[in-house]
Parts: sequence; structure tokens; C-alpha cells
Amino acid sequence: MRGPGRLRRNRAGSLTSALALAAGLLGGASVAAPPAAALTPPVGFTADALSTYQTNGIVWALAEAGGVVYAGGTFSGIRPAGSPAGSNTTAAANFAAFDAATGAPTGCSLSFTRSSGTATVRALAVSPDRSTLYAGGYFNAVNGTAVNGLTAIDTASCRPRTGFAPQFGATVRALDVAADGTVYAGGDFRTVNGTPRGFFGAVTASGALTGWNPGADQPGRALKVTPDGDSVLIGGGFFTVGGAASHALAVTSASTGAVTRAYGASFIPPSAVIKDIVTDAASDGWYAAGEGAGGASFDGRLAMELDGFDQRWRDTCQGATQALRVHRGVLYAGSHVHDCSSMGGFPNQVRKHLTAQSVDDPGLLGWLPDTNDGIGEPVGPRALTVSSRGGRDFLWVGGEFTTVNGAGQQALTRFANTPDTGAPTVPVVSASAPRAGEVRVSWRSGLDLDDSLLTYRVYRDGGSTPVYTTTGSSLFFSRPQLTFTDRNVVAGRTYSYRITASDGTNTSGLSPAAPVTAASSASPYQEEVLADGADLYWRYDEASGAFAADASESGNGGVYVNAPSYRATPSAVAGSAALSLNGTDEYVHSDRLHHYTSPSPYSVETWFRTTSANGGRIIGYGNNIGTARGHTSSISDKLVYLTNDGRLAFGVQSGSTRPTITSAGSYNDGDWHHAVATQGPSGMVLYVDGEAVGTNAATGNRSYNGFWRVGGDAMNNAWPNRPTSDYFAGQVDETAVYPSALTAAQVAEHHELAGTPPGPGDSTVTVAPDEDAYVNGVAANTNYNDSQLASRGTTAYIGYLRFTLPPAAAGQVLRSARLTFRTSSDSTAGSAENHSIVPVTGTWTESAVTHNTRPTLSTSVLGTISGATSVSTGYSAELNASALGGALGSATSLALTGSGTDSLRIWSSEATAAYRPQLVLTFGDE
Repeated sequence: MRGPGRLRRNRAGSLTSALALAAGLLGGASVAAPPAAALTPPVGFTADALSTYQTNGIVWALAEAGGVVYAGGTFSGIRPAGSPAGSNTTAAANFAAFDAATGAPTGCSLSFTRSSGTATVRALAVSPDRSTLYAGGYFNAVNGTAVNGLTAIDTASCRPRTGFAPQFGATVRALDVAADGTVYAGGDFRTVNGTPRGFFGAVTASGALTGWNPGADQPGRALKVTPDGDSVLIGGGFFTVGGAASHALAVTSASTGAVTRAYGASFIPPSAVIKDIVTDAASDGWYAAGEGAGGASFDGRLAMELDGFDQRWRDTCQGATQALRVHRGVLYAGSHVHDCSSMGGFPNQVRKHLTAQSVDDPGLLGWLPDTNDGIGEPVGPRALTVSSRGGRDFLWVGGEFTTVNGAGQQALTRFANTPDTGAPTVPVVSASAPRAGEVRVSWRSGLDLDDSLLTYRVYRDGGSTPVYTTTGSSLFFSRPQLTFTDRNVVAGRTYSYRITASDGTNTSGLSPAAPVTAASSASPYQEEVLADGADLYWRYDEASGAFAADASESGNGGVYVNAPSYRATPSAVAGSAALSLNGTDEYVHSDRLHHYTSPSPYSVETWFRTTSANGGRIIGYGNNIGTARGHTSSISDKLVYLTNDGRLAFGVQSGSTRPTITSAGSYNDGDWHHAVATQGPSGMVLYVDGEAVGTNAATGNRSYNGFWRVGGDAMNNAWPNRPTSDYFAGQVDETAVYPSALTAAQVAEHHELAGTPPGPGDSTVTVAPDEDAYVNGVAANTNYNDSQLASRGTTAYIGYLRFTLPPAAAGQVLRSARLTFRTSSDSTAGSAENHSIVPVTGTWTESAVTHNTRPTLSTSVLGTISGATSVSTGYSAELNASALGGALGSATSLALTGSGTDSLRIWSSEATAAYRPQLVLTFGDE
């Protein structure tokens, strides 16, 4: 019981507090975390799986005593870590014992068998004095000696205790042992020692039946004696206990089994069962694992009080929780959690199997090793236990899985409190020059499976000393953007930035260099968008990668999905690039969860350009971020889409209705168009190209947690004039979201500041090389005229390309130029370094050029290749259009050069047509 001077813990909270938990911001932790390096408190174990023996079947139960871990289940053999199934197997009939610290067998060997049917061990429990291990399940012999569903094993000798032979009429699935030696059991049985018992019963240390008789109407799956010994907590699929209504969970008297606290169907939904119960005296709590059926059921965790048995908190994530264990103030769980949207967390997506939460709050902590679902039902992990040996703590996991952290490992694995050897992911970086005297470096926060609070170091121009250091918290479902503003820059000079992430012990590699040329002035359009309060502003200026930087101060970075075409030209706003989407599966989504509460005002703004006759969703708000069936949004709102005939529509959900505005005009004409949709106290307004094209009086929309998505998501037939395609085919640019309803004057100002956006009068020409080759400083007299080009500083490779440039049409100029290319399949083709594109001033031919006869190069740089890190991948590099414009109408040569030691290899014009390098030139009116 809690003493009078003991402080009560905070019991409120949800997954929305997860980042605060991960950053260690909750005060007054109940039990100090162990001194484990590179872990974010209160997490107590690394995510690094240790070498552990495996079984060839399912592990259903784990227990430990004196540094030995006992595993029971349905298996016939064990084998060392790394051994494939069927190899190096030692016989083990449904039971094995392992050294907690080494993961190897101890030599304790017992055989659990049946004369008919498949034997299995389903429950293990150790007496409080650690002298006896009790094993329950479906078996009638241990080492050939007759038993029936329950046996006692001496932990010192690893021998069954003689004289202990209770008779259980069916499978025992749950066990616990009281301080007085009473063994409590739950399962499928209806009799114990020939006496009726309704799925729960107890025997003395000698095997005699006690009077404890809860009398449930359905099987028992979990039970636990409270620390004071007065009560037994029981769980399962029952609806009555001793004739009293209590579904799935009940508190019973330890002596009689009479219900002292019942829980009705409103507490645990009828379709759910309780699969595990653990107690924790340090937190004055007990915790229950739920397995349900569908979103209206219960699949998560319950935190309950020991001094009154009321609920402390409830985790409503979906994913069939199977096993729990509390260690140093953290609740570890085995499940296949896949949807925590009901409590402000991640939406339905790929399953995760191991999670951690503070005993004080259901928010997920930054600990996420993983298994697969495995064999059997399959659900992944089935059992957890913690054992200490040699001054270290070990979390053991058993179950149906066949992989751990992506590597082959069956049914058993373990994690320790030290050391951590896993480095965070390499940050993904974007650099921009938003205004004079300022470079903005943004990056997607990294991910580490056991560290949510990471330290980032920013390096400039290849320096070894960081110019900026900061910390940031992230979880797999929330990766906030981080930003550094460098004000020590000179207009016109090019800078490059690389970033590392560290957990304090392990440091990621350097990110690919992100180059940027400092600007001499700001974009008037950008400045107005920011001045009007945008809290999400994607400009789509990245050249590659999966990170869409947010130009606002809110850090709402995005994620590019399925590699849309970057840096499309012409763009809607001068000085920026656009994004091309294929209309099938390419889109961008916000990287962290948002919450909108109706009727809060908002505005969405974007530029779009298309000739599609299939319509598509341009921008909208939804409750999911995936593309796979079942992982797209089931709720959509605040939606701007094109109909098949090119009309623009803006709709929301309000109760059972979908108030929508649809324009009279069509906009699939190949021109850039400016779309703004607002909703506030005066209702809805849709603007196109600076003017209102429709209104609706609706002020309400749907309140929920979700993500902004540009380019596509699921749409159902309830949307008026639903297009053929859910995804938009065309270009988008300058997308912004505001926490206010923009006025008509603000919308008009944005449209005007963009100037006259380029339209179909612009033309794009693609030019293939006439000749290409490369030279090698090591083989100075060798001509390399084959299917690859190469660039490296030391030892030198230089690639050469000659293009015949077309002249500009009358009245037009070269607006933009870029070199597109594809890295080769060579294992060293990708490069983390920058490579320059420079004009060639000397003469050369592809059939004769060697390193010794190489032509001279200009000192000017037309463009920079950066971030081309992957093999067999397409990339592009922007070129200085004004500098290249002087060569129009003639042949010009370009060279690819580097200054470092990391080579870049790309396909040449001798390769397959789709892989050949090209110049993409865009011409427009003067």
C-alpha cells in the first residue's frame, strides 16, 4: 500500500507526449535508469540483439532464476545463433534453459511429452525463493515420469520434484506462485485433481487442491498474485466469474477466489481477451495486455492501481499485445502494434513488435527493436522476462518470430542494458538561400532504435570543426525538421554543408554535401508567404532524396514518396524549382502528426500545372501516410482536387455532409495556376489565380489527427465529381498551409508577387551528347571510350561530354538548364562528395583523349553534382543558364571533375538509351 507521505504519479497523457518522454523531460522518474551508455532515459536496454540460441518452433513462455532463463513452448530442438533452420540442432522437447548473459544452453535438459497429441509448455513461473520452477501446459510426462499439465522442477538440480503430481484436466496457460508456496493456475481445464474448477484453480506446494475457486465461464489466459499476497488478478476471455459479471479481467480473493473487483463489458469490449498481467510494486501498479478484434476492441495495455484496482491509463493502440514486463519504471511489451491513431500516435502501417512505455504514461518511448510476425498464428513475440547476471540486465524475448532486426533468428532473442553499438541514421539535408546574408540548412531528424534524443553537428565546406551543434528528439512516426541559419555568408559564394547525428557513443556517417549559393536578395513571393503566417511551406527545391524542407519556422518538413521528379522547370515562381508527380503513386506527406479542431480557421495554397483528363487530389488532409491498401487515409478533409474535366474543387467533411465548392472554369490547360482554399468564420472560399471562383457558408470540418499530403490519397465516391484518379499528374510548386483564413487581398498579393508564371509558351529541349569519354590519371595514356564516365580528384578521373546546343527561337532566351544522368551499377558508382561541371576550353575527341592529352578547363563552374550517393539511380544537376546561353547554336564541351577521393561513375551515351546523360534546356520569352 502507498504510504501517507508518498507522492502520487501523474496519470494523464497520451502518445502526443511521446517526444517529451523520449527527451527525458518528465520529472521525478520513479526508479533511476541503469547506467547504460547511449540510451535516452528511462529506456533501460539497447535495441542491439545479442547472440542467442534459437529453437525450431514457438516459445510460449519464459521465466528466470539466478541468471538462468527457462524457455517453454512447442519445439523439438535448439541451435546456435546464425545457424539456419535444420542445421546444428540439439534435441530439446519443448523446454530449454540458457545462461542469461551468454545466450547459450546451461545443460539443464528436460523432456516434456505426451503419449498422444502434440505436447507443449505454455506457462512458467518461479517460486519467490527461486528454488522451484513450475511448468504448465499440455503434457503427461516429464523425462518419462507421469505428470498431467503441471510439474515442479528443482532449479538447483534441474530435476522434477518427486511427490508433486497434481492432475489438470486440460492445458495450463498461466501460472504464478505466492509467498506461502500456493501455485495458482489458469487455462482450459475444468477439473483439478478430479474436482470441478472453472478454468482457474490452485494447489499447495505439495500438489493438494486449495479452496481458491473463481469459477470463470471461459478459459483463463493470465494471472498474477498481488505483492501483498491478498489478491489474485485474473485475465482471459470470460464474461462471468463466480456467477458475477466481469469480462476478461477480475480481482479475486487469494484464499477463496471470490470476486472483489469486477470489470464490465464497458471496461473491456466483448471481443477482447487479456493475455498477460504483471505487477510492479515500485510503481504501485499492475499492467494488463489486451488482444482484440478490430478497431472497436482492445488491443493495447492497461495500467491499473494496486491500492483500489482503478485504471491509471489506457493504451488504445491496435496490435494484439501478448506479453509484458516492467523493468526500472518502463513497461516493455511484445505485440504487433500497427495503429496508434486513436491516442494521437502513428496511423495504420507496417507492424512493430517490441515497444516501451513509462509506467506513468502510455506515450511510446524511443526503443524499437523489431521482429517479424513469424510462424503459427502469427503475432511475433509471445513472452518476456528480465534476468540479471554478471552486473548486467538482460531482456529476453520469446515467440513465433523468425527474424530480429531484419536478421534470421528464430523464437528467442535478448537485449542488454549496455553497450549500445547502433549508430543513428545519416541525416537527410537540404540547403537554401532565402535572403541576403543568410543560408538556411534544414534536415530531417535522424532515427535510432534506442535513442530518441540525438546530437547533430553541422560542418561547412569540408571542415572538421562543426559550425553548429544542437539536439533534437524524434521517433519513427515523428521526425521533426531541424534548422541551422548560417549568417556568416557572402552573396554569390557557394557553400556546402554536411551533418552527423550522434547518440553520445555512436555517430552516423556524414550526410552527402548540400551545396548552396548565397543570395543577394530575398524572393518577394517567399517573404509574403512567411509574413502572412504560413506554418508549412514546401518550395520543392531539393535535387534528390526523400526530404522536403519546410521554409517556415514551424519545421513541418515533408517526405517525398516513390521518388517524384525533382527540380522540374519551368517553376511557378522565379528562383524556385517545381515538383513533377506521375498521377499513380507519387506524393509528399508531412513528417509529423498534426491536429485540427473544427472550426479553427486555415488556408491551403499551392500552384499546379497539368493537362490531365483524369483529375486527381492536389492537396488535402488525411489520417494516414501510406499507399498500400489499408494504409491510405480512411478519413479525408480540407481537400483540393481536380475533376476529370479540369475544374477545381475544394471540399470538407462536416458531420455526414461534404460541403464543396467547384469552379465553373477548367484549369487542365498546361498553364501554371494559383489555388488557395480558405475556411473560417465566414465560411469557405476557393480562389484561382488571385480571384474568388466560389464560396460556401460551411464553417465546420472534421476534427482529427492527420497529415498533409500533396499529390494524392484515397478518395471515396461521396466527394462531388470524384475524379478517375486519386493521384495528380502534373507539377506542383510553392505549397503552403496557414493557421488563418487568408483575405482576398492577401491572396491577390501572392498571385501578383509571383509575376507572370511560365506557361505553355515555354519549350523544353533535350540534347544527347555527340561524344563522351573519361581519362584516368593512373593509366595516363589510355583512352576510356566505353559505357561509363567517371570523376574523381585523387587519383584523377575526369569525364568529358560534347553537346551541340540548339539556338534559341526568336524572342526567347534560355531560362534554365540541367544535366540529367544515371549512376552506373558499379558498386562504387555513387559518391558522397561534390563533383563540379565546368566548361572545356581545350580540344579533345572521344576516341583519342587520354590523361596525358587532356584538354584545358575553364576556372568557372557551371553546376555542382551533389547527393548522388546511390548506384543505378537517376540524378540531375542545375546549370548556370546565363553562362551556358552564350554557347547556344554551337558545340560546347563540359567536364566532370572532383577534388576528393570518392569517385562518381555514370552511364555514358554508349549505354542503354534510358540511362544516357542529357542536357535539358528550357526556353521562354525574353
